[in-house]
Amino acid sequence: MAATDEYAGYSRFELELEFVQCLANPAYLNYLAQQNMFDRPDFVAYLAYLQYFKEPEYTKHLHHPGPSLRALELLQQERFRKDILTPNLLNVVIMEGLRNAVPDQQD
Repeated sequence: MAATDEYAGYSRFELELEFVQCLANPAYLNYLAQQNMFDRPDFVAYLAYLQYFKEPEYTKHLHHPGPSLRALELLQQERFRKDILTPNLLNVVIMEGLRNAVPDQQD
Protein backbone atom coordinates (compact mmCIF):
# COMPACT_ATOMS: atom_id res chain seq x y z
CA MET A 1 0.00 0.00 0.00
CA ALA A 2 1.49 3.30 -1.05
CA ALA A 3 1.65 6.29 1.28
CA THR A 4 -0.62 8.15 -1.14
CA ASP A 5 -3.43 5.58 -1.01
CA GLU A 6 -6.74 7.18 -0.14
CA TYR A 7 -9.61 5.93 1.98
CA ALA A 8 -12.87 7.84 1.52
CA GLY A 9 -10.85 10.83 0.36
CA TYR A 10 -8.35 10.76 3.23
CA SER A 11 -4.75 9.62 3.06
CA ARG A 12 -3.55 6.83 5.31
CA PHE A 13 -1.42 9.38 7.17
CA GLU A 14 -4.46 11.61 7.83
CA LEU A 15 -6.40 8.67 9.25
CA GLU A 16 -3.49 7.57 11.42
CA LEU A 17 -2.96 11.14 12.62
CA GLU A 18 -6.62 11.43 13.61
CA PHE A 19 -6.49 8.10 15.44
CA VAL A 20 -3.31 8.98 17.38
CA GLN A 21 -4.88 12.29 18.42
CA CYS A 22 -7.96 10.42 19.68
CA LEU A 23 -5.69 8.42 21.99
CA ALA A 24 -5.25 11.57 24.12
CA ASN A 25 -8.83 11.03 25.34
CA PRO A 26 -8.85 8.59 28.32
CA ALA A 27 -12.55 7.83 27.76
CA TYR A 28 -11.69 6.67 24.23
CA LEU A 29 -8.95 4.41 25.60
CA ASN A 30 -11.50 2.96 28.01
CA TYR A 31 -13.93 2.45 25.12
CA LEU A 32 -11.28 0.59 23.11
CA ALA A 33 -10.64 -1.63 26.13
CA GLN A 34 -14.37 -2.29 26.52
CA GLN A 35 -14.48 -3.36 22.87
CA ASN A 36 -11.61 -5.81 23.57
CA MET A 37 -9.45 -4.09 20.97
CA PHE A 38 -6.37 -4.45 23.18
CA ASP A 39 -6.82 -8.22 23.17
CA ARG A 40 -6.30 -8.35 19.41
CA PRO A 41 -2.65 -8.98 18.45
CA ASP A 42 -3.12 -7.17 15.12
CA PHE A 43 -4.38 -4.05 16.92
CA VAL A 44 -1.53 -4.14 19.44
CA ALA A 45 0.89 -4.45 16.51
CA TYR A 46 -0.78 -1.43 14.89
CA LEU A 47 -0.20 0.58 18.08
CA ALA A 48 3.48 -0.39 17.91
CA TYR A 49 3.61 0.67 14.25
CA LEU A 50 2.22 4.09 15.18
CA GLN A 51 5.33 4.81 17.24
CA TYR A 52 6.62 6.68 14.19
CA PHE A 53 4.63 9.66 15.48
CA LYS A 54 7.40 10.15 18.06
CA GLU A 55 9.67 11.39 15.28
CA PRO A 56 9.74 15.22 15.09
CA GLU A 57 8.68 15.24 11.44
CA TYR A 58 5.40 13.59 12.47
CA THR A 59 4.99 14.98 16.01
CA LYS A 60 4.65 18.48 14.57
CA HIS A 61 1.30 17.47 13.06
CA LEU A 62 -0.28 16.54 16.42
CA HIS A 63 -2.55 19.12 18.07
CA HIS A 64 -1.84 17.71 21.55
CA PRO A 65 1.50 15.90 21.23
CA GLY A 66 2.08 15.43 24.96
CA PRO A 67 -1.10 13.51 25.83
CA SER A 68 -1.25 11.72 22.46
CA LEU A 69 2.31 10.42 22.63
CA ARG A 70 2.03 9.58 26.34
CA ALA A 71 -1.04 7.44 25.64
CA LEU A 72 0.69 5.79 22.69
CA GLU A 73 3.65 5.02 24.98
CA LEU A 74 1.45 3.64 27.77
CA LEU A 75 -0.43 1.46 25.30
CA GLN A 76 2.80 -0.41 24.59
CA GLN A 77 2.45 -1.88 28.10
CA GLU A 78 0.15 -4.88 28.45
CA ARG A 79 -0.62 -3.97 32.05
CA PHE A 80 -1.88 -0.50 31.07
CA ARG A 81 -4.01 -1.96 28.26
CA LYS A 82 -5.74 -4.19 30.82
CA ASP A 83 -5.97 -1.63 33.63
CA ILE A 84 -7.47 1.21 31.55
CA LEU A 85 -10.69 -0.79 31.73
CA THR A 86 -10.97 -0.11 35.47
CA PRO A 87 -12.75 3.07 36.58
CA ASN A 88 -9.98 3.89 39.08
CA LEU A 89 -7.23 4.11 36.48
CA LEU A 90 -9.53 5.89 34.06
CA ASN A 91 -10.22 8.56 36.71
CA VAL A 92 -6.51 8.90 37.54
CA VAL A 93 -5.63 9.40 33.87
CA ILE A 94 -8.42 11.96 33.46
CA MET A 95 -7.32 13.89 36.57
CA GLU A 96 -3.67 13.80 35.48
CA GLY A 97 -4.67 15.25 32.13
CA LEU A 98 -6.68 18.01 33.77
CA ARG A 99 -3.82 18.88 36.12
CA ASN A 100 -1.47 19.15 33.16
CA ALA A 101 -3.95 21.27 31.19
CA VAL A 102 -4.56 23.87 33.87
CA PRO A 103 -1.58 26.07 34.76
CA ASP A 104 -0.61 26.42 38.40
CA GLN A 105 -2.15 29.48 39.92
CA GLN A 106 0.02 31.15 42.49
CA ASP A 107 -1.39 33.80 44.82
